[in-house]
Amino acid sequence: MKLSTKGRYAVTAIMDLVLHEGDGPVALADISQSQQISLSYLEQLFARLRRAGLVSGVRGPGGGYRLARPAAEISVAAVIEAVDESLDATRCKGRENCQGGNRCLTHDLWSELSCQIQNFLAGISLADMAQRPGVVAVVARQDSERDRGRQRRLDA
Repeated sequence: MKLSTKGRYAVTAIMDLVLHEGDGPVALADISQSQQISLSYLEQLFARLRRAGLVSGVRGPGGGYRLARPAAEISVAAVIEAVDESLDATRCKGRENCQGGNRCLTHDLWSELSCQIQNFLAGISLADMAQRPGVVAVVARQDSERDRGRQRRLDA
């Protein structure tokens, strides 16, 4: 199983939103700059997150995105699933046709691993992630960099 950039970027982007939502709606341009993710790619991801009911858009000046429900009610697994990522470690996507149309020798092993991964990610909310010391340290660094960049643009 490999988690693609789609799933990774979706979790990273929504975490940026979680960590900055207290300032009002968060613009995708700000997330794009902080997380170094293409704005057009973020627009695609947020369209899927919106359809899944995880975020809502705010139009107009000062608009952007905010969470559609509290961060404590949204799991990392829900974010990954919202962007159509599979958390399945089997080759057959659970259909048990992994070996020439039949079940392979290790199907149960990979299926159980898939369940463990799903349960692990389902057990971590965005609020839990926001409180992790490593996340707090990274957001402090990113915010400092963002502020310095804004100041340089104002000074120019």
